[in-house]
Amino acid sequence: MTRWVRFRAGDGRVGFGVLGANGVLEHNGDVFASAQPTGRSLPSGTFTLLNPCQPSKIVALWNNFHALGAKLGKAAPSHPLFLIKPGTCVIGPGEAIQRPKAYGGKIAFEGELGIVIGRRCKDVSPSEAPGFIFGYTCVNDVTAAEVLNENGDFAQWCRSKGYDTFGCLGPAIATDFDWTHARVITRLDGAERQNYPLSDMILPPAELVSRISHDMSLLPGDVIAVGTSLGLGSMKDGATVEIYIEGIGSLTNTVRAPVR
Repeated sequence: MTRWVRFRAGDGRVGFGVLGANGVLEHNGDVFASAQPTGRSLPSGTFTLLNPCQPSKIVALWNNFHALGAKLGKAAPSHPLFLIKPGTCVIGPGEAIQRPKAYGGKIAFEGELGIVIGRRCKDVSPSEAPGFIFGYTCVNDVTAAEVLNENGDFAQWCRSKGYDTFGCLGPAIATDFDWTHARVITRLDGAERQNYPLSDMILPPAELVSRISHDMSLLPGDVIAVGTSLGLGSMKDGATVEIYIEGIGSLTNTVRAPVR
């Protein structure tokens, strides 16, 4: 398994490479097409990890786990149920989740697996779809919960989930990742809130990529957040939330109140 990261070096330079036990092996070119090692290594402590990709959009799934669907009394969908989070909402590990200035309500976390697209993808079959998946990352699909149903005439999925900093990604993109035996663990201020198997997915990654590619073009770096399961909840200002998937790593972010 290879874990690709983006980083900011101590001199402010932004680059990408392969994360190892002692640092990053720097590469240049295009991470999705022509990455080549530069021969330079950055030791741990000399760089800051950034969001590992810069998606044009995050396609976020709803009701894609049997356990949560059963709790909510929802039938398994025959086609992905999704919303779009804009690329402007994305942040990386260690960055603050900023409470919107005009919003004082609940902010929710959802620990999820993210599929990272590696090639432009349109109208592909399920058997072709794995060839368009570059790898997998951790996602915290943050929601301003009270905005969602603020207007009784129209559920505001995109607005409630699309605020700046509400799309946390990282710390790495793991290639050759076996999601079938992995679990998503979410901790809030150190206390475990979610621990669920990815094998409980209703529509698995290849099926999601195929189906969604028939609805829209998926671009290199785009992320499909496969949905969450039991245990999602709210975060207070100052709270720290960690999304952990073995083989990918820990994505940790803290909620920050707005500066008045």
